[in-house]
Amino acid sequence: MSAWLHAIPAASCEVVIRYDPLLTSCDASRAVQENEIKSLTAEIEHLKNFGCLGISPSLEGLRDENAKLKYRLNFLQKSLQEEQSKTVKSMININSRLQEIFGAAIQAAYPELENPPLVVTPSQQPKFGDYQCNSAMGITQILLKTKEQKVSPREIAEKITKHIPANECIEKVEIAGPGFINVHLRKDFVSKQLSSLLVNGVQPPAIGKRKKVILDFSSPNIAKEMHVGHLRSTIIGESMCRLFEFAGYDVLRLNHLGDWGTQFGMLIAHLQDRFPDYLTVSPPIGDLQAFYKESKRRFDTEEEFKKRAYQCVVLLQSKDPDFIKAWELICDVSRKEFQKIYNCLDVTLTERGESFYQDMMKDIVKEFEDKGFVQVDDGRKIVFVPGFSVPLTIMKSDGGYTYDTSDLAALRHRLLEEKGDILIYVVDSGQSVHLQTVFAAGQMIGWYDPKVTRITHAAFGVVLGEDKKKFKTRSGDTVRLMDLLEEGLKRAMDKLKDKERDKVLTPEELKAAQMSVAFGCIKYADLSHNRLNDYVFSFDKMLDDRGNTAAYLLYAFTRIRAIARLANIDEEMLRKAAREEVIVLDHEKEWKLGKCILRFPEILQKILDDLLLHTLCDYLYELATTFTEFYDNCYCVEKDRQSGQIVKVNTWRLLLCEATATIMAKGFDILGIKPVERM
Repeated sequence: MSAWLHAIPAASCEVVIRYDPLLTSCDASRAVQENEIKSLTAEIEHLKNFGCLGISPSLEGLRDENAKLKYRLNFLQKSLQEEQSKTVKSMININSRLQEIFGAAIQAAYPELENPPLVVTPSQQPKFGDYQCNSAMGITQILLKTKEQKVSPREIAEKITKHIPANECIEKVEIAGPGFINVHLRKDFVSKQLSSLLVNGVQPPAIGKRKKVILDFSSPNIAKEMHVGHLRSTIIGESMCRLFEFAGYDVLRLNHLGDWGTQFGMLIAHLQDRFPDYLTVSPPIGDLQAFYKESKRRFDTEEEFKKRAYQCVVLLQSKDPDFIKAWELICDVSRKEFQKIYNCLDVTLTERGESFYQDMMKDIVKEFEDKGFVQVDDGRKIVFVPGFSVPLTIMKSDGGYTYDTSDLAALRHRLLEEKGDILIYVVDSGQSVHLQTVFAAGQMIGWYDPKVTRITHAAFGVVLGEDKKKFKTRSGDTVRLMDLLEEGLKRAMDKLKDKERDKVLTPEELKAAQMSVAFGCIKYADLSHNRLNDYVFSFDKMLDDRGNTAAYLLYAFTRIRAIARLANIDEEMLRKAAREEVIVLDHEKEWKLGKCILRFPEILQKILDDLLLHTLCDYLYELATTFTEFYDNCYCVEKDRQSGQIVKVNTWRLLLCEATATIMAKGFDILGIKPVERM
């Protein structure tokens, strides 16, 4: 909790705790900066008094020191201004703000309690206010256990409410039931926050120190086509990157390609046979999947070919130039195929495959040996990690390295070379034990402290067909990802033509709508399910424009954007109105929509904590349905029933439409969905 408390002697000589509403969660660092500016300014004044501002050539050392101080002062003043500007523009996380307020109240009411429970949630029903603080029940249990005091939750709730500090957002509080504190927000506070959103745009809440996030996702294998199994990692990882980037983190998007290993021996041997002049003429490998299958068949059936394949592996690992060239050719063919899919899905990645870490393997083995963690088992070098029954094999009996070694090398590089503060591996649930063992080994050897560095396996379930079995083609093969995307495009166009959109949209608009619906629906169908669960892939369900689907949300978004346009209100007029008009929230549906819009920052904060993106999808669906309630009950544009002429424009309601669309657009952007203005 980041609350700045001031003890003020009151008339009755008791100490009253006051909350300073100007000091918010990022103000601790700002206060430090301000103090440093004061001390530096004083130091410069001191130098001035002694004539040390570069006047005397004999005082070079002091002049240099003074220049450094002035530079530091300018830097701090500039960063302070930027921080203040950012804070003014940032959207307030109302839940966090209320936690600060109630945290201060609980601290004042029960100063003897260490880390008392702080539970603030949005109310589920309007009659219980806008938010609820449910800390009283937890405090009752603590007082009973630690102090043997039997105090009712209601009595505790009353004491908390008496110590609520002065603040800008609470209109009133009520105690309900056994001790729930119902919180009613001030309408002028909500109205001002909505106006700020429209004037400044969707700005993320301040995060304090800018941390580095490294996300490992997608990670297909060279010489194998991307299939539906890669869909989830790619979509989920891209969306997580967008969220962390929006929140102000420094994000490194890594594609841990399977681009090294024994399989390249058979691929290179087959390449030499099929295209003997590959060093001078680029081989026309059209279908790499078929090429892989041919080489695998030969490896399994031809003993002589198998021997040559092993020799090729040895020559590749010894960095023979001809074999490196063959390896690069094969990798390039795969890269081009992968990039087609990444372009469709609007995914950006930095390639850093297993080959990147090969030269680090030897040092990994040595480091574990030097620290006494290595045991030899039948010629293998293994490492047992406390809490895990299966050891890591860091060197095979033939002296080769394993996936365990390369994953340890990757972890070490990301922690010690890249200096990652947060590491996220978007990998299927089947790899859970392996990754947890690798992470625990990194902690055991001292590469990181989990209290300082966050390392998370963002696991996900498998994609199922409509028969609830693993998603396959009719012939039982894995579904190629490119085939899936092309099928999505075809079905999206069919859907648009069924609705006769081809008769009202230009060819360019129709094409944009097709891509928006096709790829948006595929992404949303994945992201709207809890990633930990398996989900059923169904084009019919994802393209349905009813219910919690991308199709419904995209149509809703285009309708909202059209409201101002139909009223002949352009963007400049809306911007002017946002600066000058007060957003009225007198109707219950206006109030409900206004509060729903402002929950966006707390939704994002929850996802930054638990990495469950379906929460954002659920929120966007709730926002769209809340908007529909508002639009059905509150006229934005009033027309004459006979002539159809516009007789009145309720500008504050158009501003609520614009605020809704603005939040939806940012939500779509985080999910990697591209809405269109006309559909």
